[in-house]
Amino acid sequence: MEISKKEHIRKKLHEIIYEADTPFGKLFDLFLLVLIVISIVAVMLESMAGVYSKYGKELEIIEWVITIFFTMEYIARIIAVKRPLKYIFSTYGLIDLLATLPAYIDLLFPGLHFLLSIRAIRLLRVFRILKLGHFVGASNQLVVALKKAKLKIAVFLFNVIVLCIILGTIMFMIEGPENGFTSIPMGIYWTIVTLTTVGFGDITPQTPFGQFVSVIIMILGYGIIAVPTGLVTAEFMSRDKTIHDNTQVCPNCSADHHRNDAGFCYNCGHSLND
Repeated sequence: MEISKKEHIRKKLHEIIYEADTPFGKLFDLFLLVLIVISIVAVMLESMAGVYSKYGKELEIIEWVITIFFTMEYIARIIAVKRPLKYIFSTYGLIDLLATLPAYIDLLFPGLHFLLSIRAIRLLRVFRILKLGHFVGASNQLVVALKKAKLKIAVFLFNVIVLCIILGTIMFMIEGPENGFTSIPMGIYWTIVTLTTVGFGDITPQTPFGQFVSVIIMILGYGIIAVPTGLVTAEFMSRDKTIHDNTQVCPNCSADHHRNDAGFCYNCGHSLND
């Protein structure tokens, strides 16, 4: 009887914390989002000397109240799942942990509490919470497309790095230290800045031949930007266009992104409606 009661409490806790479809689950997550926004705003205001001098104490109190709540929420998330380690080492689990750690680390190493702005990452849950299904499905498809194209993108980036090394060396030989290209790494830095069309302007070629090479690099930059975009787009277009906005989280292994018609977890086979 006692075990059954504990299991009932765990299931209820899982329903509130993990399920955005239920009224209590949505209310909990919306409250969570409000706290995250307040926390981020408080950290930003605390970095402003004028505001901190007047309201520093109040901002610290707000920060610690929210941190304690997030700590309790993190513990509750661990208790609510059958496989705690699965959640702890998942992407969201690590983000939830990082959302609380900076405040405690700041006790030993002052100044690191500004890293609490990492809590902004948790705002990505707003798509699930507010039932913006098309955004959820589209984001899932984009993630899958990026995973499918990762090897092609990796090969492409490796070639870009080799190209930057070669062009950086050439620019060092053409321009030399007298024109700001004091070393090959400095030439590679300039090539990357130019190739990505950023163009800080801290170093500029002075010789006619160097300027001619820089024009070629600039033109190459536009083509290089288009390649990874095309790779991801090709993978994105080749996938099934059906958008699944199921927000259910498996109570056993914490897997999400299930199909709309799913009755069981695609990862462990556990019933989603248990």
